[in-house]
Amino acid sequence: MFTPDDHIKFRTLRVTGLATMFEALIRDEANDDLTPEQLFLTAVDNALEQRHANKVTAFVRQAGFPIPGATIEEIDYREGRGLTKTRMRRYANHDWRNDPMNVLIQSATGGGKTYLACAIGISACLTGHQVTFTRMDELARHLVINRADGIAHQQILNQLSAVDLLIIDDFLTVGIDPDAASDLFTVLANREHRRPTMIASQSGPDYWATALPDKVAADSIVNRLANHARRINLGDIDMRRLQAQQTRTNPDFWE
Repeated sequence: MFTPDDHIKFRTLRVTGLATMFEALIRDEANDDLTPEQLFLTAVDNALEQRHANKVTAFVRQAGFPIPGATIEEIDYREGRGLTKTRMRRYANHDWRNDPMNVLIQSATGGGKTYLACAIGISACLTGHQVTFTRMDELARHLVINRADGIAHQQILNQLSAVDLLIIDDFLTVGIDPDAASDLFTVLANREHRRPTMIASQSGPDYWATALPDKVAADSIVNRLANHARRINLGDIDMRRLQAQQTRTNPDFWE
């Protein structure tokens, strides 16, 4: 239907996707009773949906989630985890750009913090937010490696400061040096009252205040993270152990 010259024009106008959708609708005999206007508007809707899907896919890939398949729907809501479907639906539909309140997720090791953080983060991507997911030790190492290059180091700090939702997993599971603590302070100070930060940790603010290397920086970091935060305490249920037990009951399991 469209000639090669037509497709060159579409690429120039950056409407190749729309043209492809429109052509497919025209070729489909099931649409013979539709007017050209109806076909065109349907093609526009389909192209917008595809563009949104591509954008979401890119956001999820760029975020760096360790569990890219995590979903709010698959969360385990058993008693003792402090979670409800209503509460998680609110997180799934949350407007992170316009609400800078932080989120603190705490549980013992194996409690499902990472899965929950990924599920909420992926939901944020689905609603058009840019997310960065990192472990605290990976973040500190990345900053150390780039510290010798002032421009690269500043670019990292700028990116972390500006992203819609910053998720830091395994927060202070291992110690960090004073330089990393200083960088963390810079990022959190830049994000305060502007962008939310999600922390997943085995410990809480009282421990963070003692674990950070510099007392003054520690007080500032903990103050910025904890004073304006929603809290999710997953309790002491070891979800990793329970999942391992369930896997062993599967008829296909072998060892």
